[in-house]
Amino acid sequence: MSDSVKDKVIAIIAEQAVLEPSEVAMDATLEDLGIDSLGLVEAVFAIEETFDVQVPFNANDPADSDFDITNVSSMVTAVEGLVAAKG
Repeated sequence: MSDSVKDKVIAIIAEQAVLEPSEVAMDATLEDLGIDSLGLVEAVFAIEETFDVQVPFNANDPADSDFDITNVSSMVTAVEGLVAAKG
């Protein structure tokens, strides 16, 4: 299941960055991909809708949140955690 979560998160990020999913590196930051704060908000909404989860409101502050948006890999891990917690 984690591969499908990974693939879906990458597809959402790629859409916001106007890139092909194959162009999204796991270690890329949102800034590297050209995603601004509005793009991040849209990506978070898409993640919430796609996975039927609730992203913490303080996700943009990794020190205060379990949802880490440092890079693509950390976002995938965070979404996998939310999906797993949902059961």
